[in-house]
Amino acid sequence: MFGISPLGWVHTLGSLPAIPLAIYMFVRHGRIVPRSRPGAVYFVSMLIGAATVFLVAHQSVSYGIGAVTILLLLAGYGIDRISSFGRAGKYLETIFLSLTAFLLMLPTVTEILRRVPDGHPLVTDLNSPLLLGSQASLLVILIVGLTAQTIHLRRQGRLAAFASPAKMSDE
Repeated sequence: MFGISPLGWVHTLGSLPAIPLAIYMFVRHGRIVPRSRPGAVYFVSMLIGAATVFLVAHQSVSYGIGAVTILLLLAGYGIDRISSFGRAGKYLETIFLSLTAFLLMLPTVTEILRRVPDGHPLVTDLNSPLLLGSQASLLVILIVGLTAQTIHLRRQGRLAAFASPAKMSDE
């Protein structure tokens, strides 16, 4: 079905939970929250998807997306352990993990358009206006989303600084 091999189904079904989990965390928290139950499942799901891409990919760009996704995923989940980043660590964590969601959705949308409906896909050419428009839309969503996340984090930081007892005692 859809021309997907058994290993391709492992790749697809392994990474599939990351999509609703990312949406849930973006809606609920404004970002992917690594130290949460959904964040832990997101990590495992993304790691399965990114690692298995090397076994199922047919295009060299897929290997690059897989490698970059793994690096961003590990950096996003590990940056909190490096204290030298301070407040910038939360921004970097948010950016890295948002980029992993983008790198998940880019090939997902491409593959869906190239495989559905089965036997008569919506897109047969990688230069199709529908495909390019969909990919451009994902890029716009990423840029708008990262901007909104940065503003949200900045506001949270200001509120925390305002409510901080140390700041109040300075006045």
